[in-house]
Amino acid sequence: MRGFFRSIAATFGFCTILPIGNDVDFDYYAKRYYLMPLVGYLTGCIAAGVAILLGSSAFAAAASIAVILILYGFNHLDGLLDFGDGLMAHGSREKRIKALTDQNVGAGGVGLAMVVILMTYSGLFSVSAMPATLIAAEVCAKFSQVVMIAYGKPLREGIHSYVRSFGKKSFIISAFLLCIPLILLPFSLKEFTAMAAALILSMVSVYFAASHLFGGVNGDVDGAAGEITRMAVIVALALAA
Repeated sequence: MRGFFRSIAATFGFCTILPIGNDVDFDYYAKRYYLMPLVGYLTGCIAAGVAILLGSSAFAAAASIAVILILYGFNHLDGLLDFGDGLMAHGSREKRIKALTDQNVGAGGVGLAMVVILMTYSGLFSVSAMPATLIAAEVCAKFSQVVMIAYGKPLREGIHSYVRSFGKKSFIISAFLLCIPLILLPFSLKEFTAMAAALILSMVSVYFAASHLFGGVNGDVDGAAGEITRMAVIVALALAA
């Protein structure tokens, strides 16, 4: 039981800049990375608190997104930038992988990040239940990352391959069970259906794009999956409403 709680702390410490579990061995996170949706509940609730405090206004939408990006230390956004560079690179698979793993940021990365952030903002500003939407989108984003780690063939040695070596594909079942409390959120059946469809579509799109273009998945793709899934869920809820 002590190890389980240390895994929770390690998951928060690895995924966020919050001073939780920073002194816990990284392996505790890797052994139970299916706990990532718990991070989504925390970051989503913090962002929801910002939205409530600011009155679910246009500024609240922008501030909530900013808070989420800051809580993750912009690490997932960095992955999205790299993913965008890889997607937009021309030429062979080797050139795309080089663009994906290069530390420099190109037009593809900036462009994709702008699209994702703008769509996230516009969708969030359009929903009627901004706090609930933030929680749902964050939990779904973290679930998508669990799926990407569990099923994404490692592109090369790195954090993704190391974490994946500890886990099992069945981890997605445990992660899914942690997402079940989302049914308590004030959404209609139509909105829940839209949210589920957006989650599946975003995960499948990122997975197949990475597999086809790069031949595998790395930490940047994992981070990009979270950012894209958050956007997709928010936009889906906005359209459903």
